Amino acid sequence: MGDRTMADALLCGLAPVVGPGTQVLILGSFPGVQSLQLQQYYAHPRNHMWPLLAALWHEHPQPSGYADRCAWLLERGLGLWDVYAACEREGSLDTSIRNAQLNDFVALQQQCPQLVAAAHNGGESFRHAAKVQAVLGLPSYRLPSSSPANASWSFERKLAGWREVMQQAGLLR
Repeated sequence: MGDRTMADALLCGLAPVVGPGTQVLILGSFPGVQSLQLQQYYAHPRNHMWPLLAALWHEHPQPSGYADRCAWLLERGLGLWDVYAACEREGSLDTSIRNAQLNDFVALQQQCPQLVAAAHNGGESFRHAAKVQAVLGLPSYRLPSSSPANASWSFERKLAGWREVMQQAGLLR
């Protein structure tokens, strides 16, 4: 009956950033350590998610503050969430995730009546694409991971993949 270790502690994810105009939901796996500490999606400075979106909608400059970035994201018809509501994990790597609990996608869909697709940011999230697709009844796309752990992909290669998905989902021409 010893103390629980950090790896045994249940971590809880972040609330979704969505609105009634959300058309494409970007789904990560679970927030990294820095994102949990700051209570901000994609807070690690080397994560490419925010720079990728800024490059896709370069004609609409992305604000620097987190709340303003979230409002900017919603104006583009995007939303953010994760496939996991909670899990046990030491560090930030998806490979360390244990005992994960899926988020409630039925409840989310009620908040997003215009939702047309889910875009999975990386492989761990995409492992649940069939489940998410079955619940939402919408297409699921796989995005190249924006994580700094996906260092074998250049920013330009990630951008091309993200652009293709956003075009397929109807958010870019």
